[in-house]
Amino acid sequence: LLSLFVWSPWPLVVVRYNPHNTMNDTTASNSVAVTDFDTYEEFLDSQVAPIDLYYLEDEELARQLVELGFRGNGEVLSREEFQTKKAEIEQARSAQRAKDDIALIGETYEDLTPFLAAIAEREESNRIGKLMTILFIRDKNKKGQEVSGYIDLADRLEHEDFEVYFSGKKKLLPRQHDLSYYNWDTQTALSSSSMNYTVIATEYEGLLFKNKKDRKVVNVDPKLDRPGDTSTRTKLQTDEYEQVIFYDHVARVTA
Repeated sequence: LLSLFVWSPWPLVVVRYNPHNTMNDTTASNSVAVTDFDTYEEFLDSQVAPIDLYYLEDEELARQLVELGFRGNGEVLSREEFQTKKAEIEQARSAQRAKDDIALIGETYEDLTPFLAAIAEREESNRIGKLMTILFIRDKNKKGQEVSGYIDLADRLEHEDFEVYFSGKKKLLPRQHDLSYYNWDTQTALSSSSMNYTVIATEYEGLLFKNKKDRKVVNVDPKLDRPGDTSTRTKLQTDEYEQVIFYDHVARVTA
């Protein structure tokens, strides 16, 4: 074992390097980790502790210390290893999709409307379970009644043929068995838990959706800056609907 004494503003840090401990020993854990980040910088940032930034006052320096293995809360990959691992995982996922015969319907259509293009962009991630999108739609049904509701997009993709939507034969609208459904004309209000979410109705916060995979809550209150941990809110401006909002939740489960 080789011990390196590294100067830092924290108590003495001793970094031990074992030349026999190769990256192959942590392939499984790193394979899971790299899929959570779009860039190598995001991967490094995830291992920088708040106290590191407090003392260093330099984000780039903090990243360099993590990359060198002097700081961080997990196994470190080099930039080349990170990019190689992401490429390997993507190839494996492509092979798995082919094996499972998962067809991405949105890819077969061109010149999609803004709404359908947004659905197509999220189709693969929702089908393979990386993303669990909650879709809010407000519009009028065939009877001219205004309806709104929250839809578990991955659940719909799993149990419904979306070709009728991508082809323009039908319009995607909330249904009574979705996470929530409200008919503004008949005052019909319904809610149902789905494959991925449990519906929680509260007096003060309104509707909450608890993810069944990581148990995190998606709060659709528009007054909040963020809908929850690892969740984002995207409002889509389109003439196709009165209102469309995507709540994209990345479900992460740590071993």
